[in-house]
Amino acid sequence: MKRTILFLCTGNYYRSRFAEELFNHLALERGLNWRATSRALAIEKGKWNIGPISPHARIALQQRSIPLAEPLRDPIGCCEGDLVSAARIIAMKEAEHRPYIIERHPAWADRVEYWHVHDLDRASADAALGDIEAKVRELVESIGADSTCDS
Repeated sequence: MKRTILFLCTGNYYRSRFAEELFNHLALERGLNWRATSRALAIEKGKWNIGPISPHARIALQQRSIPLAEPLRDPIGCCEGDLVSAARIIAMKEAEHRPYIIERHPAWADRVEYWHVHDLDRASADAALGDIEAKVRELVESIGADSTCDS
């Protein structure tokens, strides 16, 4: 059974969805026994999100020749089961997401790894998605290195 990484952001529309798709693409290429999923910590905050995934994320994935399986799912809110089933949990930005985790899933606040990737209000899509790409690639390399040690 594949181990799961859970990527979290506010609306499960932009940053976490890009991280999920990129991770799954790279993990498949490397033959890793891991998969990613993603969820929203405050899905109600994404009420202005149009469609299942941000156009910024879609375009960035297309630019990297990463296909999206159609039909795309809509954003999904995080529930306790998502946290329990994940081997690793990564929230996109600590200052933004730790308060939601403390409010909605307090027992998990210190079990989450926090990155520092700004949303569109503080960074361009190219900068934010570039940061996510670098972090996801580093994560895949780390998991790949750990997997070879287990062999």
